[in-house]
Amino acid sequence: MSKIRIYQLAKRLDMSSKDLITELEELGIQVKNHMSVLEEDDEKLVMDLMDEESEAEDIISKKTKMPKSDKKENPTKVEAKPKKEAVKEELEQKPVKKEIKKKEPVKEEEPKKKDDEDCVYINVLSMTLRELAETIKVPINKIIQESFAKGKILNPNQKMEFEECVDLAQKYGKRLEIEEGEELLESKEDDLDKHLKEYYEKIYSERAVELVNRPPVVTVMGHVDHGKTTLLDHIRSSRVAESEAGGITQAIGAYQVQCKKNNITFIDTPGHEAFTEMRARGAQATDIVILVVAADDGVMPQTEEAYNHAKEAKVPIIVAINKIDKPNANIDLTKQQLSSKLRLIPEDWGGDTVTVPISAKTGEGIDDLLEMVILMSEMQDIKCYPKGRARGVIVESELDPKIGPTATCILKDGTLRIGQYFVCGNTWGKIKALNDAKGKRIKEAKPSDPVKILGFNNVPDSHSILYVVESANTARSVVEKVQERDKANQLKRKHISLEEFYDMVKEGERQVLKILMKADSYGTVEALRNAIGKLQTEEITIEVVHAGIGAITPTDVMLAAASDAVILGFKVKVDQKSRHEAEKEDVQIRSYDIIFDLIEDVKKALQGMLAPEEVAQTIGHGEVKQIFKVRKIGTIAGIIITEGFVEKKSKVKVFRNGIEVYNGDLDSLKRFQSDAAKVEAPKECGIKLINFNDIAEGDELEFYNINEIERELEFRK
Repeated sequence: MSKIRIYQLAKRLDMSSKDLITELEELGIQVKNHMSVLEEDDEKLVMDLMDEESEAEDIISKKTKMPKSDKKENPTKVEAKPKKEAVKEELEQKPVKKEIKKKEPVKEEEPKKKDDEDCVYINVLSMTLRELAETIKVPINKIIQESFAKGKILNPNQKMEFEECVDLAQKYGKRLEIEEGEELLESKEDDLDKHLKEYYEKIYSERAVELVNRPPVVTVMGHVDHGKTTLLDHIRSSRVAESEAGGITQAIGAYQVQCKKNNITFIDTPGHEAFTEMRARGAQATDIVILVVAADDGVMPQTEEAYNHAKEAKVPIIVAINKIDKPNANIDLTKQQLSSKLRLIPEDWGGDTVTVPISAKTGEGIDDLLEMVILMSEMQDIKCYPKGRARGVIVESELDPKIGPTATCILKDGTLRIGQYFVCGNTWGKIKALNDAKGKRIKEAKPSDPVKILGFNNVPDSHSILYVVESANTARSVVEKVQERDKANQLKRKHISLEEFYDMVKEGERQVLKILMKADSYGTVEALRNAIGKLQTEEITIEVVHAGIGAITPTDVMLAAASDAVILGFKVKVDQKSRHEAEKEDVQIRSYDIIFDLIEDVKKALQGMLAPEEVAQTIGHGEVKQIFKVRKIGTIAGIIITEGFVEKKSKVKVFRNGIEVYNGDLDSLKRFQSDAAKVEAPKECGIKLINFNDIAEGDELEFYNINEIERELEFRK
């Protein structure tokens, strides 16, 4: 018996998958999503019903042309009704199906047309004379000169209330009216930036009928060398405006492609650290994630890491199984790893994860991948409000030496136009120019459009949110308040630590402890995951946000910051960049060499019994340049101190490829032929380690001292 998927049947019936699912539910046929399978009998019944309804519509359309006297009876409905009832009765014979009464579609009210050319609609209660002149399209010099001739002196930056604006506009044949249904923003509000953030929340809840679908914004993620760049290059070259002379030129870090009359916006990010930083800053730019997994390599550490980033951000995932053109490609094995390691069950195995086999090199399957993106966006019902104030997410910013501060923005709502004032994080400006993804000048940008903006007073923070406001005065006042608040808070957000977790639970503030773990091997990771899992209670849940092997990286810190987690490392290196990032984001990193100590600290944090501890204070770093093997003495390492210093009493950790291979004491420290008590960077010296002769060239060294300090609980203010 043949089967058909929902999206395939929807395509055959020339309707959306979402509408078809609604129709099936009304007939009592329960389906999960557009990838669900429909039996042949159900397919035939639905096709028959749709054909009958199509015939009924034709008869109705003919009937509307008859005189009113002939419309007393409606034979079309009498003929169509028995067929639909027969289909429902046949479906009801199946024990699982239930009849659902069909709801009448709600007719949306069409917005009022604004045909009066002399009428100008505004959404503010006050503006400057310059802004009014731009609004009514009258030269400001003309207004000032004519007013001066009548004995009234006006200033371009003079603030004018709504009544004054109306009177002045009337003198030039223009009528000012408030935009119907538009939210007003007044410069006198105490917390205008908060009002801006709440503005669209109100619109989405109160004006749902005015929302429209917008193109999805997609980010491609995955492991190194699994084909992310090749996939993006192929999509760019085959889908982005082939008519452009001289080939494709991507001018900004985002672009749009077209798939069967539907647009898709791709963000060309350097990696998932940028994706997570967006979420850490509260700017959710991505609607869908494409997770690329190579069919000849399977699920790798960065694959799992990328998946955890997407999962934590609650973004739907499509898995693209790449490199199927290779002879050693194994699609089934890759799907098995997706199921076992990431808990992503492919839809053809009974799960709900969409998987698409592709070859980014040959282009095989890419059309199917783009079609799945369109289908998923249709099911996600991605909406926007196109009429109001524009808002967008900054995905890239820079200081151009020729034109000044610029930024690439993905619009979320509204229409962005030249001449509008805006606020963006701790800066503001007026839009002087807009460039699309190909570098072409445009006058306005719509939702999901990637656009490069010129007109910032300062370089905005990447991943901040841009809002359009009514005037320069409003923008300036908003940014001043933001800068004052940021200065007071020192641009820092307080994250959770083990010391304060128990106290927060007592105060009823927290019931979930989120942990990010990095260890030296997969076996250790699983052992730690199982041991920590046993510490959970009914009152407190422990959630492992991410668990992997290798050194703790800045990406791990950003994920911990975004999810408010504590980082626990076991026999792995924490590089200097990660420590600086952790201090900046106020994320706690704790390193361990004994599993028992790690488990005990987590247990004590849950029980509120943290005792004084010995803290390792890093004092320097070094690198092994040369090895000398001396008979009866052992291995001497010639090293260079790259940062800080080393003392004879110091302890040392030896890292090879980011994995700790030794942690112990120095046997000797020499400078040339003499013993040394201390050697500072960037000098060279020789060291010998106690009971360890396996040191090698290229090994990285971390020197530290042990300090005993009292560990106290820090109560929240």
